Amino acid sequence: MIPRTLFDADLEGFRDSVRKFLEQEAVPYHEQWEKDGQVSRELWTKAGELGFLCPTMPEAYGGVGADFRYSAVIMEELARAGLSGIGWGLHSDIVAPYILHYGSEEQKQHYLPKLVSGEMVGAIAMTEPGAGSDLQGVKTNAVKQGDHYVMNGSKTFITNGQLADLVVVVAKTDPKEGAKGTSLFLVECAWEGFEKGQNLNKVGMKAQDTSELFFQDVRIPETHLLGGREGQGFFQLMQELPAERLQVALTAVAAAEAAWGWTLDYVKERKAFSKPVIAFQNTRFKMAEMKAEITAARVFVDRCLELHLEKKLDIPTAAMLKQWTTDLQCKVMDECVQLHGGYGYMWEYPIARAWADSRVQRIYAGTNEIMKEIVARSF
Repeated sequence: MIPRTLFDADLEGFRDSVRKFLEQEAVPYHEQWEKDGQVSRELWTKAGELGFLCPTMPEAYGGVGADFRYSAVIMEELARAGLSGIGWGLHSDIVAPYILHYGSEEQKQHYLPKLVSGEMVGAIAMTEPGAGSDLQGVKTNAVKQGDHYVMNGSKTFITNGQLADLVVVVAKTDPKEGAKGTSLFLVECAWEGFEKGQNLNKVGMKAQDTSELFFQDVRIPETHLLGGREGQGFFQLMQELPAERLQVALTAVAAAEAAWGWTLDYVKERKAFSKPVIAFQNTRFKMAEMKAEITAARVFVDRCLELHLEKKLDIPTAAMLKQWTTDLQCKVMDECVQLHGGYGYMWEYPIARAWADSRVQRIYAGTNEIMKEIVARSF
């Protein structure tokens, strides 16, 4: 109803390419990936060959130098197809930008082309068993010994944790300094002392490999300190978190739009008391209410996407966006399940999967309670 002016013909052509690729290479296999607890590695390499990984990376590092709208298209198409197991967004638009923005030229030349091609899969390890959204409460530590750091600690709920080859790890280099003692490290999963724990059994997003990670005296070359100086980690995290929260919001609204569409089709076809479910006033009013709220969310997201392209998306605005859109996503999913009746609770129906997948959106990238605190501090 309201045109999306940010997306021109070239971007819509790119969207068609992504959609066709996902329909052929992902949709038929996602149910099996849910049983496996992870997607196939082959999907990553195929995506890399077609330029669907890290599209914003400069040509000098193997990318095509596209703007963030291309990443947004990929995220939206994944959400619309219900492909919650595919962790490209984190790999392409969180891990790779940390290296691009804060890495040395040597780090960029070595890692970015491998992330672009899918030769390496990236993850970021922030959350710990006892810290949750409190990044200042991180206990994992990295102690300088000669020309190496020795890392000890553990992380949990790590997206791409089983498939990952490279992890950006948040660790304390000076525990006495709180946030100022936090640093980021590039850690390869093949290094001695790095161990991947179990693939966690989640309520939703069952095809997404989400893992525990353990560090036992892992020796990290000092050249793998991101940014070249200790104590920069918290600043680096804060700079990148608005983009991460925009990603969550893009996914939330696209998923809500998809759920609304599936539900409209269902209530037109399904009959109750000898007439289509859409014929009941309650159904029409619920669908109308959701349509209005989703439309408002789409306008909010697109404006924030525009701000991000202009490098003007600030931390409080991104927090508001993440909190509001994910609350709405969960509300829409719940309403759509209700309108499906008993079938909405059956796993083979897309709405059931989307309902289960949606709940974590209010938790990761900072809980929605933390988002409200961030907004309140900006008054």
